[in-house]
Amino acid sequence: MTERQAHIAFNLTERVGSATLARLVAASGSAVAAWEAYPDKISRAGGPVDWEGEERLAAKYGIDVITPVDAAYPERLKASPGAPLALYVKGDVAALSKPAVAMIGTRRATRYGLGVAERLAHDLAKAGWAILSGLAVGIDAASHRGALNANGVTVGVIGSGLDRFYPEENRALAREIVKSGGAVVSEFPLGRSADQTTFPIRNHVVAALASGVVAVECPARSGTLITTSFAADLGRHVMAVPASLDNRMGAGCLSLIRDGATLVRNADDVIEAISGISVRAREGEPAASPERDPETPAYSTEEALVMTHVDEGGVTIDELVRLTGLSVDTVNAVAMGLRIKGFVRFLPGNRISLLTSPR
Repeated sequence: MTERQAHIAFNLTERVGSATLARLVAASGSAVAAWEAYPDKISRAGGPVDWEGEERLAAKYGIDVITPVDAAYPERLKASPGAPLALYVKGDVAALSKPAVAMIGTRRATRYGLGVAERLAHDLAKAGWAILSGLAVGIDAASHRGALNANGVTVGVIGSGLDRFYPEENRALAREIVKSGGAVVSEFPLGRSADQTTFPIRNHVVAALASGVVAVECPARSGTLITTSFAADLGRHVMAVPASLDNRMGAGCLSLIRDGATLVRNADDVIEAISGISVRAREGEPAASPERDPETPAYSTEEALVMTHVDEGGVTIDELVRLTGLSVDTVNAVAMGLRIKGFVRFLPGNRISLLTSPR
């Protein structure tokens, strides 16, 4: 047994999560030693833990199983409390580590909500952001479709084992996500069906994988608000799309805005909230904020995406390609433009860093 396999084995049990495993590893010295010493090797299904059979079944279905000891495990999730001991991934594992925005909302969406979700996801995907959602009907599905229509990357996090896909009506959408270079992911072992306990757990993963969470449309009592609460606890940016006062399906979004969530009108609002950078209006469009402080730098969406990851210590071009999801040529061109404008400087080793005082 390897450390990776020990994590898979513990994930098959009922009572061990990341915090408990950390204590067991501290006492035993390794996950393997902890497993060998662990007395309650009972699976969630009630029988003995068959981690070898789980690996064989995942391979049969073409599913990658990654754990926190694997290089492919997303860093944002690994750094979050309660990180899953294993992730089951169908599709491109690298999609989970791309700069991502979570878009969430009600299953009983209005035409307005569906339209906003699809348009916002499309524009964010065009700007280089991966779109995360829960592959539910309603706002989730519209968000995934918006990203797909932009030929972007989208990731669906589901509340069941990948072989017990739920909801059935979105199975074709899940296949399209995988085929397009995205991924469908779950922390639940194979054979686990969805129930009312699995969705809050799923929502935590959605919040942890993203840099920010946008509530597109949700009522005053909604699972969406559980996700935004997780996001706030994790230090993620919480954003919401406003609704009309008489739209009960949007009452939760209005409450979020009242309580301090960033009001979202378009993709630029989302990018600015996450990056802290003012985004220049697209060609032919009016400036989103004519009263913008003239001392605040204005960037294109691609420049804003790059600048989100640049600090005074410096970052390599290769790292920017990985972090932004942009091509090498695009990152090089953006970096040169930022240098000409006086926002960054080039360092040895193909690195760029912030200038402390832009000219």
